[in-house]
Amino acid sequence: MKKLIVLLLTAVVLFAFAPQKQLKWMAIGDSITYHNNHLESTKGILTKGYMDRVVDKLPYVKFANHGYPGWTAQGIAENFDNLHLEKADVYTLFLGTNDWWVGLPIGTGDDYRDNTGPKSVYGAYRVIIDKIRQQNSEAKIVLLTPLQRTDFIDINNVRSIIHGSYKPNRQGVALSAYTDAIKNIAQAEKLELVDLYYKSGITVKNAVKYKRLRKVDSSYQNYVYPKYIDLPFNPDEDEYPYPTEAIDWTYDGLHPSDKGHQKIADMLVKLMKKY
Repeated sequence: MKKLIVLLLTAVVLFAFAPQKQLKWMAIGDSITYHNNHLESTKGILTKGYMDRVVDKLPYVKFANHGYPGWTAQGIAENFDNLHLEKADVYTLFLGTNDWWVGLPIGTGDDYRDNTGPKSVYGAYRVIIDKIRQQNSEAKIVLLTPLQRTDFIDINNVRSIIHGSYKPNRQGVALSAYTDAIKNIAQAEKLELVDLYYKSGITVKNAVKYKRLRKVDSSYQNYVYPKYIDLPFNPDEDEYPYPTEAIDWTYDGLHPSDKGHQKIADMLVKLMKKY
């Protein structure tokens, strides 16, 4: 009996100290994902992206970054075979905000079910998920919803200006509708979901602390949401409206700051540590 107890205790100790098996993570997304490996494109504002922050907590995770600035679900679906994605244990899809702005039709659940192709959000996600399952039928697939956003002004091109998600896109569709479609797909396919839109705490109100705009008398004033909505900004003459002091969850109204990337990482770690 004593010998059996010793053997069991030895097995427990060996298991406790056994090296954690490496987890391969394929991160697919847009510029938010891209920035993790291209911090220079944020002019030094971002010091570490969400993927590196996940690895800080889960060092046995090894990731590959497949973030493409400006890309939509349709773009990923149509180019999937040319992206040279390696087989992984976990795939995350972090898309939606560009789909909203360019007005990619959302489609319906029928487009997903009937595999109608990548001309809609539902159809594009079907293509992507099918492609992933062809690579690894046992892989965990995690869908991330887009973040709420306020007025975006690109720090690298101040003429690139997009209004926040407090307004619908040019087709009259709210960003929340794209979020709901992604949630529906996750539910229908029994996929994991990281709901950044509704559950991260990042909102259009706190994306930035304020927007600094020039008044008629040429002086500047800090306006908090929603007081800055529709106030003019002249990219050729005015100072960039989001100085360092205005940074909150995002640094430019759209792209997460260090604080924002940490929130994304925390939500992913909570999920991925189960794997």
